[in-house]
Amino acid sequence: MRKNIARWSNLILLSLFANSIFAQADTSASGGGMNLLYALVVLILFILGMRFFGTSKVLKKDGNTIVLTKGQDLHLEGAAEKAVNENVQSKTFAVRPPDFFNISPIPKVVVAVGEEVKAGDTLFFDKKRPEIKYASPVSGEVVAINRGAKRSISEVIILADKEVQSRSYDAFDLNGESREALVNYLLDSGVWPYLRQRPYNIVADPATTPSNIFVSTFDTAPLAPDLSFVVEGQEDAFQKGLDVLGKLTDGSVYLGIDGRGGKVAGAFADASGVEKQAFNGKHPAGNVGVQIHHISPVNNNNIAWTAGVQEVITIGKLFLNQQFDASRLVAVAGEVNNPHYVRTFQGANVGDLLEGNLNDGSYRLISGDVLSGKKKDKAHFMGFFDDQITVITEGHYFEMLGWLLPQTKRPTVSKTFFGGFMPSRTVKADTNMHGEKRAFVVSGQYEDMLPMDIYPQYLLKSIIVGDFEKMEGLGIYEVVEEDLALCEFACTSKQPLQNILRQGLNEMIEQS
Repeated sequence: MRKNIARWSNLILLSLFANSIFAQADTSASGGGMNLLYALVVLILFILGMRFFGTSKVLKKDGNTIVLTKGQDLHLEGAAEKAVNENVQSKTFAVRPPDFFNISPIPKVVVAVGEEVKAGDTLFFDKKRPEIKYASPVSGEVVAINRGAKRSISEVIILADKEVQSRSYDAFDLNGESREALVNYLLDSGVWPYLRQRPYNIVADPATTPSNIFVSTFDTAPLAPDLSFVVEGQEDAFQKGLDVLGKLTDGSVYLGIDGRGGKVAGAFADASGVEKQAFNGKHPAGNVGVQIHHISPVNNNNIAWTAGVQEVITIGKLFLNQQFDASRLVAVAGEVNNPHYVRTFQGANVGDLLEGNLNDGSYRLISGDVLSGKKKDKAHFMGFFDDQITVITEGHYFEMLGWLLPQTKRPTVSKTFFGGFMPSRTVKADTNMHGEKRAFVVSGQYEDMLPMDIYPQYLLKSIIVGDFEKMEGLGIYEVVEEDLALCEFACTSKQPLQNILRQGLNEMIEQS
């Protein structure tokens, strides 16, 4: 709104300037004709203002669809073809405590190197919340327990068996058992960490009951997997997972449905026992945080839980088959020889999934998407919640005169480059930042990238100065890193916005 006020102020000043010009010209021409011409100019300015600056809303309703008017899609080359390469297999897998926010940096590890485990067996638990257990995604031998700074546990690595064996569980009667019994069953089975809590995006607290639970069924991030393809053949498990989620909340389970006009899987469109809300818009329309904001915003007293589509499927398989099954489809995308999907398990080794699929050259390997993913190398492992590996070129080059010269096509939100006038054109990306970190200036860019009724720039500056009251009032409870990732991409000041936000979220957790 402040941005639009400034723009309207400029229009008014321009109108007054036009008035002064016409007033001077009126001394040498007929007053009636000049007044008519002046009125015409003012009318044109008004129409332009209504066309370009007339609304500060971030959404509008179109029937049952929420249409988001802000954001930006980044169309990158190398989208994964809708085919599964069954020949690609990972030999090792890891569960990494740093993938979970607010966990003790030195959790209690209950396995030793050389020990055999089954899928679903506990590897470690959080000393602050010992009831939450973190399970092995596969069966095999524990081959390493690696440590990081200050003796923290960085990862527990398992060499997988050729045939994964899962821990078995007793059948659970969803209709006959209590919610407390259900919570204990999920905790014991190892699937509880799949449930995340807003605010803060931490593992859900078993002692709380969420107001609602949200599942986004589409992902608008660059080169993200098509979740309608991922859920094919898993419809029963997905529905069963939704049934389980429905027993955990006194409110509703909301499905964010893709309303952009593409094909929506029957598992999503025909899901029962849930509330469906369609969203149409550019990225980050698929972010569950954006959807929560427009359905039932969270705050420190209004807790919501979230789960991804593949996490819901894993929960559903537990109740259908009485086994822990952490298998998932992963999109291998970007600058690879054969962009495709692979069938693997959580925490797969990045190098194994890319074997034979990279050309010679210098590449950045990313677990996740290019906006919010984590840098990896071939010896590293995918993040716990990631279902995408993205490969882009390292930007080891310097641009003489930068934006002053014509440039090749590149992802951009700026009309400074020709690509800004062709936002739907598919382009290549690299890691070059096109400039260095600079003063944190007020540009108004963030508000155009984030379809939420908050002021991200003011929020981020309040985090930097440690003003807790302003952080709370400006909406820190409603956002997590992925929600501001597009703002970071567009940032003229080259600020690490996601790191700043996580710093603020951690500080708010300490204060709560």
